[in-house]
This record gives sequence, C-alpha cells and structure tokens, in this order.
Amino acid sequence: MIFVRRSPEPEQRQRDPERSKQQLLDAAVVEFGTHGFSGARVSQIAARAGVNKQLISYYFGGKEGLYRAVAERWRAGEPDLTADAESLGEVVGAYASATIAQPDLLRLLVREAVERDTSNLDREGQRARFQAMVEDFKRRQADGELAPDLDPRHTALALFGLAAAPVVFPQIAMALGLDVDGEGFAAEYADQTAKLVSHLKKP
Repeated sequence: MIFVRRSPEPEQRQRDPERSKQQLLDAAVVEFGTHGFSGARVSQIAARAGVNKQLISYYFGGKEGLYRAVAERWRAGEPDLTADAESLGEVVGAYASATIAQPDLLRLLVREAVERDTSNLDREGQRARFQAMVEDFKRRQADGELAPDLDPRHTALALFGLAAAPVVFPQIAMALGLDVDGEGFAAEYADQTAKLVSHLKKP
C-alpha cells in the first residue's frame, strides 16, 4: 500500500512559523531585559525559544531586527491596553498593570537608559509616539483632567515613572510592606494609581 503525504493547508503551513516568531519575541524580551541589547546573545534567545538561531536572521534579519520587532509588537498592542480606559487615571492604571504583568519589557527600557544605547531604536517613531501622548495630555488638560499649572510634558514623564515604580524599585515596595509578587498587588496598585492621578484635576 502506498501512502501519499497530503500537502498541509495554508493555515497549517503558517502555524508553526508564526508560533516560532512569537516564541522568539517572547524569549527576546527576557534576554534583552536581562542583558541589554549589547549583552544579549542570539544563541541564548534561540535556546530559550527552543528554535534554531538561524531563524532569527530568517524572520527578523538579525538581532537588531528582532529588537525592533519586540518594540513594534508592544506598540501594536498599546491601543488594546487602554481601550476600556476613559479617565487619565484609568489610562495610567492600565499601564501600571501591564508593566507589572510584563516586567521584562520595562527592564528592557531601563537597560537602554542605563547603557545610553539608542542606536538600535526608531527615534523618529518614538518621538512621534510620545508627542501624541503629550497632545492627549493637553486635550485632557483642556477638559479639566489636569490642573492648568501642570506642564503636560513633565506630567507625562512623572506618570510614566509612577506606572513603572513597582518594577523599577521592588526593594522600596518591599520596605514599604508591599508584596509586588502578590496575587492582588497589580489590581490594587492600578486602583491606587488611578485615584492618585484623579487628584491632579483642575480644582
């Protein structure tokens, strides 16, 4: 009896490559967050993902392309992150929850700051992204969500730090008696963050 191997459907052919890409992106977040761009090794990323390291070049064009893909995946998911948020406090709370849930992404940003290595970044894209954030803050200020004496740029920077604090300063959180690894901490911190931001409203 002769068995003829059936050609896989297009969806089946795409499934494994897509899964490999996502595994590489997930592994890259951890490796870049732990070692920074310069210290990260493609062999370690591939080993963590459980795939051949040649796939990094095949899918992303190398380490820098993979690094950019990590950033692009985060940006693509940002609209969904705050889709249900209406007030500025809820927006910041949503970012705080996401930061706590995905700490390696934030560690990646911290590594960039410490190493002062921005050569692999899309600077124009990043500038446009944060300019859009400032414009949103200005709109919210006009609507009374921010007091008129607050500079939207400084406020945006400070609130970014507020959302990042539990991951950047876990030792301080512990000294304050907060369990950043506790099951309910993310929801509690997001709620407290939203309440804190609400006090920035126009009197």
